[in-house]
Amino acid sequence: MSDPPDVELEPKQTRPVEALTTAPDDPPVVARMIVEIRSDGTRTIARGAMEDVHSGERVALEAHGTTPVALAASLARSMLTAPMLARQAVRAWLTARKR
Repeated sequence: MSDPPDVELEPKQTRPVEALTTAPDDPPVVARMIVEIRSDGTRTIARGAMEDVHSGERVALEAHGTTPVALAASLARSMLTAPMLARQAVRAWLTARKR
């Protein structure tokens, strides 16, 4: 068996955060979410945090799953039970209803 060829990876080009927040035609940022996903092949855990930009409120998120679909469903449940997300959903619904 031969040795694998040397692979040289180039750093991925990233845009500065300012470029993300000032992209043309984007609505303003209302919340931020950071999620870390860990897996050993038999189980997957996602942990992270959400922040409401206007109030500064932060909540922790945690989700568990054995498949990607189960993890996504668990993460969605965690997000929807977060008080700030529920408050945002009600505001959006009331705003849409007024129109």
